[in-house]
Amino acid sequence: MSERIEKDALGEVRVPADHLWGAQTQRSIDNFPIGQPRFRFGREVIRAFGVVKQSAARVNAALGEISADKAALIERAAQDVVDGTLDAEFPLVAFQTGSGTQSNMNANEVIANRAIQIAGGVVGSKKPVNPNDDVNRGQSSNDVFPAVMHIAGVDAIESRMLPALGRLHATLEAKAAAFAGVVMLGRTHLQDATPVTLGQVIGGWAAQLDDARTTIRHALEGLYPLALGGTAVGTGLNAHREFGERVAAEIARVTNKPFTSAANKFALMSAHDAIVTASAALRTLGGALMKIANDVRLYASGPRAGFGEITIPDNEPGSSIMPGKINPTQCEALTQVAVQVFGNDAAVAFAGTQGNFQLNVYKPVMLHNLLEAANLLADSMDSFELRCARGIEPDRARIGEHVAQSLMLVTALNPHIGYENSAKIALKAYRERTGLKEAALALGLVSAEDFERWVDAEAMTRPG
Repeated sequence: MSERIEKDALGEVRVPADHLWGAQTQRSIDNFPIGQPRFRFGREVIRAFGVVKQSAARVNAALGEISADKAALIERAAQDVVDGTLDAEFPLVAFQTGSGTQSNMNANEVIANRAIQIAGGVVGSKKPVNPNDDVNRGQSSNDVFPAVMHIAGVDAIESRMLPALGRLHATLEAKAAAFAGVVMLGRTHLQDATPVTLGQVIGGWAAQLDDARTTIRHALEGLYPLALGGTAVGTGLNAHREFGERVAAEIARVTNKPFTSAANKFALMSAHDAIVTASAALRTLGGALMKIANDVRLYASGPRAGFGEITIPDNEPGSSIMPGKINPTQCEALTQVAVQVFGNDAAVAFAGTQGNFQLNVYKPVMLHNLLEAANLLADSMDSFELRCARGIEPDRARIGEHVAQSLMLVTALNPHIGYENSAKIALKAYRERTGLKEAALALGLVSAEDFERWVDAEAMTRPG
């Protein structure tokens, strides 16, 4: 492979000639061969760097910090980063310096060298655009990377995850309406309980998703303030006093998201409570999805010896030895994602406690885990919605059998004969393996006519 020589503060570094990154990026490649390629930052992070650098160039030009010609070159190069045409130039992994400095320099070097290419210069010459003095003007990795964390987090959650959640929610709401009249056996403590409708059950799942969505949207509010303008430690050293406000406004304009300049940049650089909160909100969604997926696979269990009260799509053979076996694999995948999201959140939560003085140096691992959780949730919800939720149907005959056999229908007698007499009927029917009506008549506690009038499973699914 042909190489060129680039230089940084520590000396010369050999860089592949056909790439746009520079010395500091190459040093990171060499020094941190950890987790490749799984932990490599993806599209949201690269796009966020492009947005930050492009917006910074525009603001710096407007403030007279760099020339209009340099700013124009940086803007064009940064647009290539935003558009994704330079994704191959971002090879770094999450496990690097805890401030994300090498990823920031990766963006600076790529944008500077692309700008040099556009200007017809020599890649690596740092002329007419310098990665530090021009692309990174008024910035530090310590305020750029937190801004990238917030922008990328908002992107992944708002652009991918929330739409997927919305699609699953809509499907479940439609199912809840469709099955509003299907009366089925309720269960508490894994034991028979009073009747519910399948519509009420699925409506409960939809409500969980709606609550989780509300929680996530509240958490997003903490990601809109940006640390840009704080530079190294939060004081704003070497940045124009208007830079933070202006660059946040520019980022808000180009992303169409309500980003603002953080009122206190020390907090955003030394701690990442907003990231911790966002991760916890995703964990809440993961818990709701775990409940939903487990309910679905239990209701569909069998098909002969389980509950078998709903059917779900047959997607693929389930056994290498048992012919004809079909498993609830979409439920299993969704629950595995929920487990992973809980693990992601544990990493984010612990990393969030590790700020010391003016900097938390666990930024990349926090960002990686937040984005992985958001994208896993998006993918798994779309898969579950398409390949499972859409195909949920009640087995009305099986549901009817279970309702008819339920001892807890006796609860309808409480207002008429009292709790203790109703309990006598239920326990007699249970111990003698008879029906409730037979036990009630044998005990002489109700007449056949009253039993038929009072014990109405459908009426028991409503108040009163």
